[in-house]
Amino acid sequence: MEVDVLCVGHACYDLAFFVPHHPGPDEKIFSEELVLVGGGPAANAAVAVCRLGGTASFLGYLGKDHFGERHARELAEEGVETSLLVRGSSPTPLALSLVKPDGSRSVVNHSTATPKLEASLADRPWPSARAILFDGHEPRISLPMVEEARRRGIPTVLDAGSLHEGTAKLAEAVDHLVASERFAAQATGLTDPEEAMHRLAASHPCVVVTLGEQGLLWSCGAKRGRLPAYRVRSVDSTGAGDAFHGAFALGVARRMAWEDLLSFASAAGALTCTRLGARQGLPSAEEVAEILGREARRA
Repeated sequence: MEVDVLCVGHACYDLAFFVPHHPGPDEKIFSEELVLVGGGPAANAAVAVCRLGGTASFLGYLGKDHFGERHARELAEEGVETSLLVRGSSPTPLALSLVKPDGSRSVVNHSTATPKLEASLADRPWPSARAILFDGHEPRISLPMVEEARRRGIPTVLDAGSLHEGTAKLAEAVDHLVASERFAAQATGLTDPEEAMHRLAASHPCVVVTLGEQGLLWSCGAKRGRLPAYRVRSVDSTGAGDAFHGAFALGVARRMAWEDLLSFASAAGALTCTRLGARQGLPSAEEVAEILGREARRA
């Protein structure tokens, strides 16, 4: 079996409350809308790949509880290959989001009761993939898989949202480091994103630093540049990074030209912000093609 992208890492269940403002101390507010759906960086990226016309497999954990059953069913319905999905008695991680009217969000994660997957699972047969995306949340299995991918000649991508054990170790090993502005600052100690990107680029062949509505900075080989964000009406930024990383990994799998790949991923991330909910907002291939075509006509 062969897939475009194997996504390795975190799956959870999202509870997104859309609120008029962030509650203050001891304040009780009412949610205007509630969205319940599967989530997690790597799991969402796998769904994004499928919606963009690619094929994806997911390696991660879901509990044998209500939330895990719902999420496993959602992945299968989206077309994600789930033979590597690990099920167990530990609870499915949860993520509670408070989404404000301007699209900004605050997130509370609960995963302390769910242990990390053991390194021995990396020895299980996994689908032949054209690219592998890691989110760093399963470091014990990810590091040996990066090494095996290198032996097989499979390009690897890291979704580095923040600095922790997994992203710190994987950042030095993957072919493509796709970092948030937060990770870049934490990893380098530099608050200026451009300076941080230059510092990361000194030891990584391909680096992207995403800056939200400010676009992104990139370095690949001897070339460096900046790409502005696509203009959209943002209602919820949840999942934009997951869409970007899924699209980026798919672009790597398809061997897209570098700047076309960045535009493709940026368009997917921007479109996700136009709808409520992370997974609900993940765009289709047709929607991405439309925004790319519109921008090309303007140019």
